[in-house]
Amino acid sequence: MRSTPTGRQLRLGAELRKLRERAGLTSTQAAQLLGIKQNQVSNIEAGRHGVSPDRLRTIACHYDCPDKDLIEALAAMTPDRKRGWWEEYREILPTGLLDLAELEYHGTALRTAHTSGIPGLLQTLDHAREVFRQVVPELSPPEVEHRASFRLKRQAVLFRKVPVPYRAIIHEAALHMRFGGRDVAGQQLKHLLKMSEHPNISIHVIPFDAGGYPGAGQPIYYVHGAVPQLDTVQLDQSHGIVLLDAEAQLDKYRMVLDRLTALSLIELESRALIHHIIRSL
Repeated sequence: MRSTPTGRQLRLGAELRKLRERAGLTSTQAAQLLGIKQNQVSNIEAGRHGVSPDRLRTIACHYDCPDKDLIEALAAMTPDRKRGWWEEYREILPTGLLDLAELEYHGTALRTAHTSGIPGLLQTLDHAREVFRQVVPELSPPEVEHRASFRLKRQAVLFRKVPVPYRAIIHEAALHMRFGGRDVAGQQLKHLLKMSEHPNISIHVIPFDAGGYPGAGQPIYYVHGAVPQLDTVQLDQSHGIVLLDAEAQLDKYRMVLDRLTALSLIELESRALIHHIIRSL
């Protein structure tokens, strides 16, 4: 029995609950079909109790789920004894940050849009430090270092043997923000250009003259799962990270990102604009 399920474990349980509800079964009826106690069904759906891949396929069969791709994607989410690198930060950083790193690690593609800041996976160490120095309430120097180092370690998903495709939309306003002063800002912009040279990374800038844009300026982070049903949207709120996975929410943010993409410059034009801003520093 787990006392603190990870975000991935919670999502697996939630998806099994969706399958049961689509089958029109109560937890008591499901327990009878599976030959287990009702509280075991509840614990599985709450992410407190793990299931094996074969057990998961049996559950999906009893729930009359015909989607083989979804079933296999869920089977791949069953507990893995291998601890992720983020676990070393479990007693140091908020749980939401660990869940985000776990989500990225298993994502098949990443899309993000920022209007007033540089996306975390594209930040330099000095820029990240300055961002965390602005957190309210103020973080201690060790806390700033922990968060900055954690952010840079997350960037490994972009450079592993099979790197995850990453598309970032950044408003021109964010490129003019001088976090840490002119030198830090200049190095950050040069870093963006360097990152954009990688084949799996595309950076698009929304210019000032594009006018209005949807999304109310809120940073949006869309993580694609193995199948569309397992996609996740991450939003930054003043009280912490929020993860969304309801179908209507996923549809909404896909449309928002598509509209932001339509407003942005192509990659070559985006690089030219970044070069121009560097020269103006």
